[in-house]
Amino acid sequence: MHFLAIDQSTSATKALLFDRNGVAVDRESREHQQHHPHPGWVEHDAEEIWKNTLEVLGKILGRHSRKKKEIVSLSITNQRETVVVFDRASGRPLVPAIVWQCRRGDPFCAAHRHSGAESMIRRKTGLRLDAYFSGSKLQWLVWDNLELPGKLADGSALIGTVDTYLIYRLTGGKVFATDFTNASRTLLFDIHALQWDDSLCALWDVPRRALPEVRESSDQFGETTLDGMLTWAVPIRGVMGDSQASLFAQRCFSPGSAKITFGTGSSVLLNIGSKARTMDNGILTALAWVHRGIPTYAFEGIIISSASTLTWLRDKLGMPDVPELEQLAMSVPDSGGVHLIPAFNGLGLPHWRPDVRGAITGLTHANDRRHLARAAFESIAFQVRDALDALRRAAGLSPGSLHADGGPTASSFLMQLTADLAATELRVSTMRDCSPLGAVLAAQLGLGLHGSMADLARMPHPETAYVPRATADQVAMLHHAWSRALRSLFVP
Repeated sequence: MHFLAIDQSTSATKALLFDRNGVAVDRESREHQQHHPHPGWVEHDAEEIWKNTLEVLGKILGRHSRKKKEIVSLSITNQRETVVVFDRASGRPLVPAIVWQCRRGDPFCAAHRHSGAESMIRRKTGLRLDAYFSGSKLQWLVWDNLELPGKLADGSALIGTVDTYLIYRLTGGKVFATDFTNASRTLLFDIHALQWDDSLCALWDVPRRALPEVRESSDQFGETTLDGMLTWAVPIRGVMGDSQASLFAQRCFSPGSAKITFGTGSSVLLNIGSKARTMDNGILTALAWVHRGIPTYAFEGIIISSASTLTWLRDKLGMPDVPELEQLAMSVPDSGGVHLIPAFNGLGLPHWRPDVRGAITGLTHANDRRHLARAAFESIAFQVRDALDALRRAAGLSPGSLHADGGPTASSFLMQLTADLAATELRVSTMRDCSPLGAVLAAQLGLGLHGSMADLARMPHPETAYVPRATADQVAMLHHAWSRALRSLFVP
C-alpha cells in the first residue's frame, strides 16, 4: 500500500511516494520561476505549476512502475494564500497567480481600514487586514481586468487557492473544492461559522458563486488518472494548507503543542484547542483543521522572509549556494556587529509592518561576506525567537519544546543557532517533508486506516533534539542588538 502526495510550495512542486508507515520512499522536485513585474509584486505562472506537477508525478511513477497498483490515494498540500483565477471550461489560468508575498493589494487594505472594516474582518476571519492574504489580491484583479468581473459573475471564471486549481485540473473539471485550512486564508471565510461569508465577499468584490465548495481535509475530492498516466482512477484525499499539514504531521493534536515550518517564509503554529480566540497584537487565529465537524484552532506567527534570505544572497548578491554559505557563516564566531533585516516584503509577527523594507546595518571595514552570511542565518533565528515569544505570551504558556520541519532543517548549524537564540529546545523531524506527510496522514484517517488522531499520535515520529547551548547573558546581549537594529527601521 502506497500513497502519492503533491507538495506545491512557493518555490517548487514536489511529488512524493509514501509507504503505509508514513516513510517517504521517493521524491521528485521541479522549481518554477518567480515573476516580479513591479517592486513588491510576486507572481507565478499557474500553467507552469500544472506542467511541473504532471512532470514530477510522471517521474515518480516511472521509477516505481511495479508499485502503481499499490497506490491508494493522492494527497495535496500547498502554499496557502496564493490565488489562481481560472477558466471553468478548460481549467487554464486566466491571469498570473498572485503569490502570498505580493503587496499589490496594500491600497485596498488601506481603504478598508479607513472605512472601519478592520475589526469585522479580524473578528470573522481571525486574520489581519493585510495584503498577505487573498482578499485584496482578488479585489485588485477585479479592478484591473475589465472582463474578469463579468466572467466571475456568470460562473465562467473560478477562484481558488493552489489546491483548488490542481484538484480541478486533476479531475478534468469535475470537482471544484477546497479544504477548510485553505479557505480560511482568503479573508472571505468565517472561521466560526465555517463557511464563506457574504459580507466579506461583498467587501472584496468577490462573487460567492465563483468560490469552491469547502470540505474537511480527510474527505474525498474526486478521483484522478493523473491526466492519463494511470489506466484507473485513484481518489484525491488528504488536502491541507502546508503549515497546518505540518502541524498535523508533527502530531501537535493537544493544546500547547507547537511547530515551525522553515521555508521561503516560516510559520509558527501553536494549538489552542477547539475554541477560537482572537488577539489584537498581530497574532493570527488559524483554523488548524476540521475533523468530523469539530474545528481545531491555533495561534499563528508569520515570518515573511526566512530561508528566502539565503537564496537572495545567492541570486542577487552572487554569494554561494546554501551549503557553502553555511560554511562561510560558521567560519566566524559571530556576525561582527552586522545585522541583515530581511524585510523584502515587510515584516510579520510581532511587527506586521508591510511598509518597512530590508536593511543591512553595522557594517565596518572589518566586515566581509562571512559576517553577512552569519547575519543572514541569525536573522532567521531571531525572527523565530520574536514570533515564538509573542505566541507564548498570548497563550499564557511557559517556554517548552518546539517541533520543526522543512528543507532548511537539513542545516544543523541553523537548527542549533535557532535553539540558542530562541532559547528553546528544537525537536527537528527527521522527515523534512512534513507538510505532504500531514496530508497523507489526513488521507489515511479518511480512508479508515486509522480510527482516530490518537492512533496517529502513536505512529513512530523520529526527531533530533537541539538543546540551547548559549548562556542567557550571551543570548540577551545578541537579542538586544538585533532589536535595536530592528527599531532603526521604524524611525520615520
